[in-house]
Amino acid sequence: MRKRIALLLIYCPYIYLSIAQTPEKAAKDAFMISRMAVKYHVEPRPLDDEMSSVIFSQLLDALDGGRVFFLKQDIDQLSQYKFTLDDEIKKMRSDFLKLLIGIYKQRLLQADTMADNICKKPFNFFIKEKLTVADDTSYATSVSALHDKLYKKLKLHVLYKMLEDVDPSAGSPTKKYIDSLEPLMRKKANHSIKRLVRRILQSPKGIENILGNIYCQMLASAYDPHTEYFPADVKNMFESEMGNRPLEFGLTLNEDENGEPEIGRLKPGSPAFQSGQINEGDKVLSIQWENKEPIDLSDASAEEISRILSASGGDKVTITFKKQDGTSRQVQLHKAIATSGGDADENRVKSFILKGAHTFGFISLPDFYSDWENSEGVNGCANDVAKEIIKLKKENIDGLILDLRYNGGGSMVEAVELAGIFIDAGPVGQIKSRGEKIITLKDANRGTIYDGPLLLLVNGLSASASEMVAGTLQDYHRALIVGSPTYGKATAQIILPIDTTIDLKLYEGNKTADSYLKITESKLYRVNGTSAQLSGVIPDIILPDLTSESSEREANEKNVIRVSSIDPNKYYKPLASLPVDRALAVAKKDLDSSSYFKAIVQYNQFLLAEKIKKDESLLLDDVLLRLKAKPSPGSLKKMEGTTTSLFTVSNNSFEERRSQSDERIKKTDNEWKERLAGDPYIRTAYSLLTVMAN
Repeated sequence: MRKRIALLLIYCPYIYLSIAQTPEKAAKDAFMISRMAVKYHVEPRPLDDEMSSVIFSQLLDALDGGRVFFLKQDIDQLSQYKFTLDDEIKKMRSDFLKLLIGIYKQRLLQADTMADNICKKPFNFFIKEKLTVADDTSYATSVSALHDKLYKKLKLHVLYKMLEDVDPSAGSPTKKYIDSLEPLMRKKANHSIKRLVRRILQSPKGIENILGNIYCQMLASAYDPHTEYFPADVKNMFESEMGNRPLEFGLTLNEDENGEPEIGRLKPGSPAFQSGQINEGDKVLSIQWENKEPIDLSDASAEEISRILSASGGDKVTITFKKQDGTSRQVQLHKAIATSGGDADENRVKSFILKGAHTFGFISLPDFYSDWENSEGVNGCANDVAKEIIKLKKENIDGLILDLRYNGGGSMVEAVELAGIFIDAGPVGQIKSRGEKIITLKDANRGTIYDGPLLLLVNGLSASASEMVAGTLQDYHRALIVGSPTYGKATAQIILPIDTTIDLKLYEGNKTADSYLKITESKLYRVNGTSAQLSGVIPDIILPDLTSESSEREANEKNVIRVSSIDPNKYYKPLASLPVDRALAVAKKDLDSSSYFKAIVQYNQFLLAEKIKKDESLLLDDVLLRLKAKPSPGSLKKMEGTTTSLFTVSNNSFEERRSQSDERIKKTDNEWKERLAGDPYIRTAYSLLTVMAN
């Protein structure tokens, strides 16, 4: 029920920055962003009345997406600037920002007091009340109407939180259960609002700093979803996530569009990376140190979670994550393994043997990492995958499965290198910047490391670099692409200091500044001339999964860039076609006979219907009925766990020796083996690869 929690939060990702942001500095930075967009953006929008309206709407959504702070009279007052923010930006004025800061500060204090008063009394879940769509999506016309809306939102939030661990098919929980849990959940709901207000109003640099940063960020994102403004601290954080400098468990924490903490990038070779169960975008629900009680973090901030993970709580922790597909997963991590270099570098990418009628290799790559400190790229992910392939080839594999599900991308250089492992020298992609000639991305090394039957697994959260690899191997008929359509991001960005004098052809990325702009400066195309932008890479064999109906796709983002096709690269020569028709017949048989895939289809149909906003009852029995009608992601995960008879899972010989000498590695490997044996997508991939091997 993460949706319920998000109703009470706002988007404020820069509240802990060291660089002060005054309204005047924000106005200056906004002007510079607009000028840099004109000069460097691949497809800059004109800064006019229409764009002013976009910035205005995005800013209000960022500050009050749940419509629980501003009153309609505030919006009316602010709306005098709705179509003139372009003039404010061009003339470096801060009048609007100062007005916004004054109103927002007043409304935050008001909401803080209001929540206190509401949460003094127990909620009664046995009376008929509704939060209507009209109330939920509009600004309150009076303080009393706002009080009523906040009361209903808090009550609904508490109700869903209380029912999270209740089986709706078992009937209504007892009054004793409700009475025992309601005070705690009510207190936590109130605390979430108070903490939000405190983080903004009591931040070291004040509310001016926060709103100034958000104002600049909304301007940047009005050009496209991946153009971002951030001060120096956030820029350093972003770059550390793309390289080899993680937290102790190999985790980094970001904030999503609702201000909620989520997992950022994983350190290659770290415990988090090696577990194979954690991905960018996962939410941390709880942390349990060995022999201690779990710590509930369902409404904690990124700062609080980082502090707990950094604490001395022993060398073993169990973390419960909420996956982006709605399921929950417990992962046990050991602090001591989180090292880099040496032995850790030998196990950053996981590979296994799937042995049945055929012997297939399996490699999981959750992230396109690169060694930023080594320009030769010897410690990047492509090199690590190549090492695993060499180990697997010694086992005489008949085919290879490369798992790119949930891989959100990363280094494009590594994507080029990875594609080159499987094809002979030639083009692997094309880049087009504004006003420039098309640049061909090439695999310059002749020959391949692996030329046998190949299958790529992807899903709706496979993005960017993952899509480039999948698209390239599909265009060359080099691999069978299996899964659901990918995310749909085919643009490239560069981080620049706020400075309009930079020459992109000469800039080496070493200039420091108080503020930076990550700007979309080029579009990516496949070697056949098409683009994965918005549509994603469409698999040869489509398998339904929990990301199929996800709204987390490029096509659902605001201000997206739309691309057309270009000419195919003239040096691109596809191989002979793969046996897709025969593979489709095998996949259809699997889909028709699998209770798991049928349940996935039903669940996705429910999610599709859920996207239509409806009035929400605050009556306990009504909510229970709604939950009872909702398919459970947890039950789907249980259906996954049936061990296949098609193959057994084992280590390659090299990893088996390592596993036998280290109990921690052995435990991690055994968890992997159990998961792979019960994964319905791996089972189907094995059957499809058999078609290719034959």
